Amino acid sequence: MNPYWLEEEAPPRAQVRHAGRVDVAIVGAGVTGCSAALRLAEAGTTVRVHDQRGVAEGASGRNGGFALRGGATRYDVARETYGTEPARELWHWTERALDRMQELGGDALTRPGSFRLAADEEGREQIRAEFEAMREDGIEGEWVDDLPGRLAGRFQGGILHAGDGALQPARFVRRLAARAADAGVEIREHERVDDVTTLDADTVVVATDGYGHGLVPELAETIWPTRGQVIVSAPIDRFLYDRPHYARQGFDYWQQLPDGRVLLGGFRDVSIMDELTDVEVTTPLIQDSLESFLGELIGEAPRITHRWAGIFGLTQDMLPLVGRVPGRDAIWVAAGYSGHGNVLGFACGELVADAILGTTAPQLELFDPARFS
Repeated sequence: MNPYWLEEEAPPRAQVRHAGRVDVAIVGAGVTGCSAALRLAEAGTTVRVHDQRGVAEGASGRNGGFALRGGATRYDVARETYGTEPARELWHWTERALDRMQELGGDALTRPGSFRLAADEEGREQIRAEFEAMREDGIEGEWVDDLPGRLAGRFQGGILHAGDGALQPARFVRRLAARAADAGVEIREHERVDDVTTLDADTVVVATDGYGHGLVPELAETIWPTRGQVIVSAPIDRFLYDRPHYARQGFDYWQQLPDGRVLLGGFRDVSIMDELTDVEVTTPLIQDSLESFLGELIGEAPRITHRWAGIFGLTQDMLPLVGRVPGRDAIWVAAGYSGHGNVLGFACGELVADAILGTTAPQLELFDPARFS
């Protein structure tokens, strides 16, 4: 089935064509590619974007629609792994990115907050440790023991993250693309790139996250394509969930959409090795698990209207790769968001664009692709 997000009609977009060579070619017309293109074009750079599909038709139109601050790693673990200051700055960096997304996105983004839930006692201990680390570092969050509605009794507390967002990701990225085109970006949809060296540009940015595996051989063992599966119910007659929810370290995630539908994704751990793939199909085992859990969440047998799969890029340390590809001075990458690509993807698009333009930032050291060389 077609992803729910992609059923909405795309806004009109200026048709730009550049004759001959451009300053920067970008592979991937998702959130990262469109974010980078807009930033570069606004700085006076000539940009051409290539995608084998249409704008937002890869992972940017196939995710759960969460717009969360922070990275893919729990904050307490990030602090232990990367250091307190880098972890704290990463969090605040994503907060600033989310604010910019709100400025650009219009009604594609709302800010109801999110709930990070403990599914069992072990999960409660882990999430509580995260909350304490956040509190020590002055990061906003509220611990909740008395959970509302159908969450009570099923989950053992959690963190309410005020300010997190719910996103219509395809609408947001298509608007980014329209802004980029207005700024002079050429966008070539349905044009597959098999060899980045054939692109007529001084600099190339690979912004395909988990797609395009093998496009840059140097990164083939660094970014692992990983499948995520999603279902969406028919509208139900009551609102049960007023913000995005996620549990079991993000293996379960759901939100109720404005039209009453409930979107649920995850359960990748039911068949985790099979999901390390770039094959974009749904599987009965995970779909059945999702459907069963959705029935528990809404209190009735769900009627499913949409099912889909998408591919994201997973990295060993759960941090993105942003910067020059080692040994390839003219090839840059911005990818590897480990399932948190809506905000990180937008922010890393701007980050790689700024780096190409000569602006440094602390995240470039943390995200340096050479760390795996």
